[in-house]
Amino acid sequence: MNQPPSVFEDLAAESAELDAIVADLDEDTWRLPTPATGWTIAHQIAHLAWTDQVTLLAVAGPDAFRPVLEQAQADPTGYVDAGAAAGAAGPPDELLAQWRTGRSAVAAALPAVPRGVKLPWYGPPMSAMSMATARLMETWAHGLDIRDTLGLPPTNTRRLRNVAHIAYRARDFNYQLRRLTPPAEQFHLVLTGPDGDTWEWGDAASEQQISGPALDFCLLATQRRHRADLRVSAVGADARKWLTIIQAFAGVPGPGRPAGELSGPTADSTAVRE
Repeated sequence: MNQPPSVFEDLAAESAELDAIVADLDEDTWRLPTPATGWTIAHQIAHLAWTDQVTLLAVAGPDAFRPVLEQAQADPTGYVDAGAAAGAAGPPDELLAQWRTGRSAVAAALPAVPRGVKLPWYGPPMSAMSMATARLMETWAHGLDIRDTLGLPPTNTRRLRNVAHIAYRARDFNYQLRRLTPPAEQFHLVLTGPDGDTWEWGDAASEQQISGPALDFCLLATQRRHRADLRVSAVGADARKWLTIIQAFAGVPGPGRPAGELSGPTADSTAVRE
């Protein structure tokens, strides 16, 4: 029986798929605005390239990572935009080369991190596998912004299981980020994958239940669609609350996307409400 791809292989595949979309864009297209306010396609790729460089600093250790963490603490609402703007200012071919070089370095560095070592980050420290999962989540999410700009549907592959996993694991962090106390009870998350298979996390006996298509859940968790436009349902007050604050990424909570701004297969979906 063939073994399922590792998260490192999934990250490489997700990156290559996005690379194929942007590789032949002309400079005017690189400058098109995306749904992220103030960000062009160039900003999206620049952010991925910048985060690869920060990831390499995290792999190097706490001392190497400390300066960028201090920068984030000094400007928590602007450091991400500043990094994206700096990278987006140059020629697209140089930016593309930088992204390719950086992600290749990350692809070599993360599997070499010893098991049990936690890497520093803006949120909780992470293992190398969790870091790769976070990189895949960001690649998918920022790739979606680019796809939306170009009128392409979201990628909906089994790789989304990684995105859903990190979103589920980030639940307590979502509450803490907003100075809220996380619920003591474990939630039960049941998603339908793109091939019709069932993905589950948590305690099936929990009174807090969340379910829906994996694509819709990941769109919500990365704040790329409004919940009213998605087929994600919740049972239980705590589960319903979580879906209003969920984010799979570290950093300051964002406003998310307004209702009704859809593209791709979820545009014709009927939203499920409690």
